[in-house]
Amino acid sequence: MTAAESPRPGPPLGVPIEVVGEDRGWDRVRAELRSAGSVLLHARLAEWYPGVSSTAELRSLLGDDWSCYLSLAHPDLRVQHAASRMLLKHAARVVCHDGRGSSELGYGPTGRPYLRGCDEIDISLSHADGLMVVGLTTRGLIGVDVERADRQVYGKGLGRHICTPYELVTLSHLPERERNGSLIRLWTLKEAYSKAIGQAMKFRFTEFGFAPDGGPVRVQRPDGSLGDSDEWAFSSVVLDSGYRVSAAVFDASAVRGGREWAAVAAPGGLADPTGRPIPRSDDPAPGPLP
Repeated sequence: MTAAESPRPGPPLGVPIEVVGEDRGWDRVRAELRSAGSVLLHARLAEWYPGVSSTAELRSLLGDDWSCYLSLAHPDLRVQHAASRMLLKHAARVVCHDGRGSSELGYGPTGRPYLRGCDEIDISLSHADGLMVVGLTTRGLIGVDVERADRQVYGKGLGRHICTPYELVTLSHLPERERNGSLIRLWTLKEAYSKAIGQAMKFRFTEFGFAPDGGPVRVQRPDGSLGDSDEWAFSSVVLDSGYRVSAAVFDASAVRGGREWAAVAAPGGLADPTGRPIPRSDDPAPGPLP
């Protein structure tokens, strides 16, 4: 596993904790959430698909997620949905109820999940090729993203939709063998941030960037200058299994009004990582930064 990049200046983010079934790793998850306010965990999808003998049993386990499960036409998507909900439900029991009882998931207007009865904890989920990643925080907002670190994306035109002009130049100056991995890093960091903010975000990935790998994960404007992001922390790491995991955490305590302010302001009052306010859904999309 590569060392996690420094998440400063925002709240601390540790390396993702591997959980195996309902027994291994969960004590560390609970302890890190309590001590640091945020925790990342990862698990194999195959370990969390419920082993049931009947449709009725599966329906009972999924609870309110049953209708969504039925709406998925592809069998692989159904397996992915069921496994991820089992993981999230167990995470809820561990962090909200000390491993006892049951926890149903709720969903916001954009489909973002939350833990019913645990309003103080924000969650985010991502999965790729059989690996699931979950982020939890009591600090404010969290987003996570995972992708195979060796997925070939560089040279297929994706970079111009993901990168700022400065990032494109920086990538082109890297040794050829490093360009694809660096693009995956940028992509997952931006996906993680977009998940933390939610669907109300109106700016494009080409309008904010990240400092190159090897140092603190800092937000940059399109020209490469540093943005104003003291309330945000970002982290990115490659697991031994070959997956790139990136995370973004918004620390509501660093902003006037705390978590309640963040919850109300998220659709239109938060600033993007470069310091510019995010427009409300009825505002026009922003033009280029000056």
